[in-house]
Amino acid sequence: MEETLSLLTRTPAVLDALLRGLPELWTHRNEGGDSWTAFDVVGHLIHGEKTDWIPRARIILEFGESRPFVPFDRLAQQRDSVGKSLPQLLDEFAELRAQNLRELAALKLSEEDFARRGQHPELGVVTLGELLATWAVHDLTHLHQLSRIMAHQYRGEVGPWGAYLGVLKCGNQLPVAG
Repeated sequence: MEETLSLLTRTPAVLDALLRGLPELWTHRNEGGDSWTAFDVVGHLIHGEKTDWIPRARIILEFGESRPFVPFDRLAQQRDSVGKSLPQLLDEFAELRAQNLRELAALKLSEEDFARRGQHPELGVVTLGELLATWAVHDLTHLHQLSRIMAHQYRGEVGPWGAYLGVLKCGNQLPVAG
């Protein structure tokens, strides 16, 4: 748990340092097609803070496998972020994450709690420990995605060095599961 928290507490500052104040070249362009922008990624992370991690942890602790999780809307940011600026989203994410980490600490989870089981609508039975580990890896996935989106903006400018830049070779599609 301590290792998970050490990562989850840092994500808002990492996003802020990486994105705040950048020109829209970096924050509002994607990798082509229906792929996401950095702005979209932050909106997606906000939606997860509101509807995924802590709400699902509560469901596991209160209902176990008898009540499935509400399906996660992977594209909710397309409606929820309308009219907001990137600085507003970064601030909102930081506030929500801090609140969720306080709520997680207030649960005073025991080692036995990590083995408690819930019902994911697509994946079936999952444990609270798996949910919390996924929360941390989800952050890392989207930090990786951000670096890939941003690097993509210079894919034509790097010339032959592109052969050595692994971030330009990564795929840009994430699974739809949530």
